Amino acid sequence: MSPIKNILIVGGGTAGWLTAAFLARTLGTASGADISVTVVESSDIGIIGVGEGTFPSIRGTLAAIGIDEARFIRECNATFKQGIHFVDWVRKPGSPGTDHYFHPFSLPSQRGGGPDLLPYWLLGAGENGAAFAQASTMQKCVADASHGPKRVGDGDFLGPLNYAYHFDAGRFAALLATHAKSLGVAHQVATVDTVELAEDGAISGVVTRECGTLTADLYIDCTGFHAALIGKALGSPFRSVSDVLFVDSALAMQVPYASAQAPIPSYTISTAHEAGWTWDIGLQQRRGIGYVYSSAHTDDAHAEQVLRSYVGPASDLLTPRKLRLNVGYRDVQWIKNCVAVGLSGGFLEPLESSGIGLIETAAYLVSYLFPRDGDMVPVAKLFNALMRARYERIVDFVKMHYCLTQRTDSQFWIDNADARTIPQTLQEKLSMWRCRPPHRLDFVTDLEMYPPSSWQYVLYGMEFKTDLGLSRASYPRMEEARKEFMMIQKMGRHALADLPTHRALVNSMCARPS
Repeated sequence: MSPIKNILIVGGGTAGWLTAAFLARTLGTASGADISVTVVESSDIGIIGVGEGTFPSIRGTLAAIGIDEARFIRECNATFKQGIHFVDWVRKPGSPGTDHYFHPFSLPSQRGGGPDLLPYWLLGAGENGAAFAQASTMQKCVADASHGPKRVGDGDFLGPLNYAYHFDAGRFAALLATHAKSLGVAHQVATVDTVELAEDGAISGVVTRECGTLTADLYIDCTGFHAALIGKALGSPFRSVSDVLFVDSALAMQVPYASAQAPIPSYTISTAHEAGWTWDIGLQQRRGIGYVYSSAHTDDAHAEQVLRSYVGPASDLLTPRKLRLNVGYRDVQWIKNCVAVGLSGGFLEPLESSGIGLIETAAYLVSYLFPRDGDMVPVAKLFNALMRARYERIVDFVKMHYCLTQRTDSQFWIDNADARTIPQTLQEKLSMWRCRPPHRLDFVTDLEMYPPSSWQYVLYGMEFKTDLGLSRASYPRMEEARKEFMMIQKMGRHALADLPTHRALVNSMCARPS
């Protein structure tokens, strides 16, 4: 076998260009190494760009590939995201009880040597019956007041609160392309018509209309749902998870603000409806709003009515963009000399912004497991195992949002709570958590996208019941915990005076010299 010298990424967009930039930095292309990276993309294929949201891991990725934060904010119409605000997920609108919960990105507060706050919250030590996310972090207080997660003078990707971003997907892909090319990535605009296979079943070349046959040692399939290489040419089967996660369609709009200085929410607003949920994402000049729904539980016409009702009069002159979502993943995403990254490998609905996170994971694994000597078999085996496990865990996490609902007002919610639609792995977790809260030992770090705290915020945001009555004696630090909960609330009030409004922070970042 021969060392890998040439990498061909088929398809651009976020998946293709982010992977290209990451490979160029980590494999040494940017510093003169003899490994070439080329992106070939068609000028006829647009960017799907569902959701426009990320998870905090994106900050490390941007730093790793060398894009500074102010440039990203400025060029991608980006804003800060401190978590997700869930509305009407627990019970139908108008029912007694709270109508929302928050999934913040900051970890629960814990001083060195201090008590783990979650069990004490379960035992009633929190202030005034506050939800766990509100009791254990100051992030909800800050985000609800439309303040940012960092100060103007904080360094790139740093701040007192954890955060991710919202952004314009088209602009992000363009920034990644410009940056990747500055790192030495070659670019060819051409449409791939066919994929040629060698006698051993590996890819021997891709045939383009404009440039003839292009060859490489390693091919990366970033052709989206089309999956031209990994799916159509190499036949890797697609595992649908539509029996677990029902949403398979989306309608999206770009809605202008009522005024140029309107406050920008620093979280995604996710509102549950009769057959799915709407996302509401604030960018600098507009809101991205969409309805993700199950075509088995509603039709497109009614879904559009739901979306327009949510948006209000601002939707009157707007035409929604319709998307069909192929929800699932391929168990085998690396076959011989081809690896899938992005939608070609799988897609899990955008509820918790896993899409770009999975692109980051795949690019990271390809880069750091890279088979420089050309022996791809063991690397492919490990890559496939790690990606498959990550998809499985994300399916469980996303399903947990749905299956704990108390809603019975539509068949969509009834079906989601049906035990037959809940993976056995999730059922086992929930069974254990009835008498103890989620613990880090329930999770395998390298296989998880979401930390234990995310599971805890959603689990108890959905009002899951954990009974610690039999283990109350194991938690003797109630008074200490009460004081800590009180301190967190006090710190939240002080943070509002220290942190700028979200729009002011974004404006300041955009005004920084290039």
